[in-house]
Amino acid sequence: MFEHTTKLRVRYGETDQMGYMYYGNYAEFYEVARVEMLRSLGQSYKQMEESGVMMPVIELHCKYLKPALYDEEISIRVILEEMPRARMNFKYELYNEKNELINTGETLLVFVNMKTQRLCFMPKEFTAKLKPYFK
Repeated sequence: MFEHTTKLRVRYGETDQMGYMYYGNYAEFYEVARVEMLRSLGQSYKQMEESGVMMPVIELHCKYLKPALYDEEISIRVILEEMPRARMNFKYELYNEKNELINTGETLLVFVNMKTQRLCFMPKEFTAKLKPYFK
């Protein structure tokens, strides 16, 4: 299993009149945390795309437990429970400054060969970086 935590502050433009973060912005928080998790492994989306592989999101699930509020620093925990092959399942837990769980989510991404537009396996270089975290 691999885990990584990223922190983001809720900006004014991401909120509604009540000071709650707009529901659609949670997916953006997931994306930032996912990108930072990959970067922490020494892998980036840019590198992946330069090697001819893209990672589109094919599923998104989101459960709202409590609102994220304007100017709060949110901790986003990203969890990979299984070693990816052709699919990569990310789980998310968002915590407010009081360390209360406020949101859970999940995204499923697939590896696609950009030339053929077909599903492919995770690049070998990325597999090597993740392998130590899975038995």
